[in-house]
Formats: sequence, structure tokens, C-alpha cells
Amino acid sequence: MPLPTDGLSALYTLYPALQDVLPSLPNLGASLAPMSVPTGTVLFDVNEPCQGFPLLLDGEVKVTRHSGDGRSLELYRVVPGELCLASSASLFRGQPLSATGVATKPTTVIRIPPSLFMQWLEAPRFRDAVLGLFAERMADLTGLIDAVAFRRLDQRLAAALLGRGQHLSLTHQQL
Repeated sequence: MPLPTDGLSALYTLYPALQDVLPSLPNLGASLAPMSVPTGTVLFDVNEPCQGFPLLLDGEVKVTRHSGDGRSLELYRVVPGELCLASSASLFRGQPLSATGVATKPTTVIRIPPSLFMQWLEAPRFRDAVLGLFAERMADLTGLIDAVAFRRLDQRLAAALLGRGQHLSLTHQQL
């Protein structure tokens, strides 16, 4: 079922850079069918080919990496209006995904086919939005490296705990 007209305006509101892409959203018809998934649904997984670039209309996706010994590390979360770094990196490189994406609440998503994503990159505004995401994540990574390399553990722990109140119910992994 194609995206209704009010869904198109919501998509443009959440992702303004889509106003300049070709083919335009109204010309895509049924290929823009939203997919609704329940909490806990794996939307993409490590070492799998990227099935499409996700645009969230509602909900949230947690993107994680897992180690062989069962530990996991949350990389980031994607909410409506944000772009997924793991998906775009996979599509840019033409290589399998390097992370897992799981819906943390009921989520509505549109998957843009890989070939269409590559076409849309020709639109400067969309390309700038995607590349801007890479720049933001690189700045986050640089900040993390600085903290780990140049700040003592007790300082990092104090910074992480500040503003969380007197009583915490977090695991070491979550912290």
C-alpha cells in the first residue's frame, strides 16, 4: 500500500532534504510502502547485505555491535528525522552491514532501495545530509577517543553519573 498524502508531508517534515531528490517521493508510489514492526524486531543485522536505507516515521531503532563473548555495545539510536550511519556506510561501500538494528518500540519505517539511495545522492541537499551525518558521528568518535585516551576513568565515570539523580538502576554495560 503506498504512502498516503499526509504521510508524504510528514516525510518531508522529518527529512527536508527529500524535497530535492529524483525521482521525487510522489512518483515512487507503492515502493514507498511503510512497514510497521513491533518492539524487538531486528531490522538489519551484521554481515547481511543492506536491504535499503531506513527512514523512520515513528519509533526508534537501537544500533549495536556484538562481541564473540556475548557482550554488546550500543553505537547510537535512530529516531524519526535522523539517518542511519550503518546503513549508509554499507550502501556507500557495497559491503555487508557492520552493526545490528533493533526496534526498541513499535516502529514505522520506509526502506529506500539501495539503487534509489544511490540516485538520491546526486541531489546536493540529500548528499549533504548524509555526509553531515558522517561528520557528526566522526566528531562523536573523536570525543570518545579523547575521553578514553586523555581522561582518567574516575573522571569519565563522574561525568557519566552527573545529572542522573541519587538512585540509578543501570548495569555496568548500560553505563
